[in-house]
Amino acid sequence: MLLTLSAQAQPTPVITDEDMARARRAQPTITDQDIERARKAHGVPSAADLERVPNTAGPRIDVLPQPQTKAPVDLEALSKAYALQMKAAQPPGTGVGKDMSGGPILMVFISLSMPEATLKRLVSQAARAKASLLIRGLLNGSLRDTVARTQALLAGQSVAFQIDPQAFERYAITQVPSFVLVREGADSTPCGDGDRGSCAPPNDYVRLAGDVSLDYALGHIQHRTPRFSKDAGAFIQRLNG
Repeated sequence: MLLTLSAQAQPTPVITDEDMARARRAQPTITDQDIERARKAHGVPSAADLERVPNTAGPRIDVLPQPQTKAPVDLEALSKAYALQMKAAQPPGTGVGKDMSGGPILMVFISLSMPEATLKRLVSQAARAKASLLIRGLLNGSLRDTVARTQALLAGQSVAFQIDPQAFERYAITQVPSFVLVREGADSTPCGDGDRGSCAPPNDYVRLAGDVSLDYALGHIQHRTPRFSKDAGAFIQRLNG
């Protein structure tokens, strides 16, 4: 048996004027007397009525359980301690911005995000060669993370370590590691970036970039740039001594 369903349209009701008149007559009429009676029956409390209401004590915030938090980190004290540590580790005459006439300067530009094995090798070699390690900025934007990372890398070794973003710009460092050797007797000229440090003229330093060891970089400089051979040899002698 086949069943079919069909929908039939219902006639639309017609509302006449008489219907609208009946609806208006059915609506109650609210007079001023009705409003006054409602106001008296449900009046708004006066100020005197409110004063008679007992004032209950508010919540005691001081007795609520307090979360246990660690003591805040004193970043200023941490920064001062870090600066003192770096100053104590700095070999005389190797700092960036020092008088360059006292001897050759070797700078190794690194990043703390480099592979661990590479960083440890460069730190060890820089300590033996009396070279300076430089990073562009703070690790993760945190002084605490930077201090913890550098302390773990240095592991008690005496090596100059500096945060110097201007040096990266000054020597056009675009990749790490990079090695910059400033020759002995280089002229010391004021830097053009507004700081108080000293810069070497372009003819007085050589730059090498690549994921190589410090001894390889010095050997490459010694053989490829004869006028820096003596200075590179001095650092190689320290490194192998």
